[in-house]
Amino acid sequence: MASVAVRRRRRQAGARPALIPVRVVPLLLALAVTAEASAALAQPNLRSTFPGRRVGGGTRGECTARVLAHLVPGSSVYAPGAGGLIGLLEGPSANPAPVAVSFRQVNAAGSSDAARNLLSSRELPASSAGVTLLRLPLKGATVWESSYRCDAGPGDPADPLAMVSSEAPPAVSLLLLEATPADTALQGKLKGLSAFCGKSVACEQLAASFDLTDVISADWPAQLPVRCLP
Repeated sequence: MASVAVRRRRRQAGARPALIPVRVVPLLLALAVTAEASAALAQPNLRSTFPGRRVGGGTRGECTARVLAHLVPGSSVYAPGAGGLIGLLEGPSANPAPVAVSFRQVNAAGSSDAARNLLSSRELPASSAGVTLLRLPLKGATVWESSYRCDAGPGDPADPLAMVSSEAPPAVSLLLLEATPADTALQGKLKGLSAFCGKSVACEQLAASFDLTDVISADWPAQLPVRCLP
């Protein structure tokens, strides 16, 4: 009988849930706070390490050398705010090509993968020199890339190397949620630009406003149309 009572007590003891020592609870809370803080600091760290390039294009061929620029700060890192308004500038061309635009999610390590992290992509129709505005429902750190689809049109017959380099280096920017004062100022400029949808703006004024005077040359038109997409 005694052995049966002992076994019964052992079974009852084994059924009790394990208790976390009181001294361990503060440690667990500290680890949770540390994890949240690390996540909060991820985007500010990306601002200083992201290898962006807000002006795309190459050096050879009519298509590949054509200017394509994101309307973002010189660091190519930008927080568009709640409206998600972003813009890009296309230079002049006698044979314009479509623009391929893609958005890729940035993971916790600060990198993105074109195959696995693609959020969305679209192709903008071939257009003359001008500005295109579009909106992106941003939910987290996102890499924005834009490049001309040079393979969609005829190559440059005067430059045989243009056939070899059919794709120009893309314009690459990082879009974040948390805005800096510089981002807020640029948001205002893009919002002001959206008031000219379907109209035109002065080329020199736009270049000065977005610090892109170095990409403007004598062959640019004096007025640039503003195209607004949903």
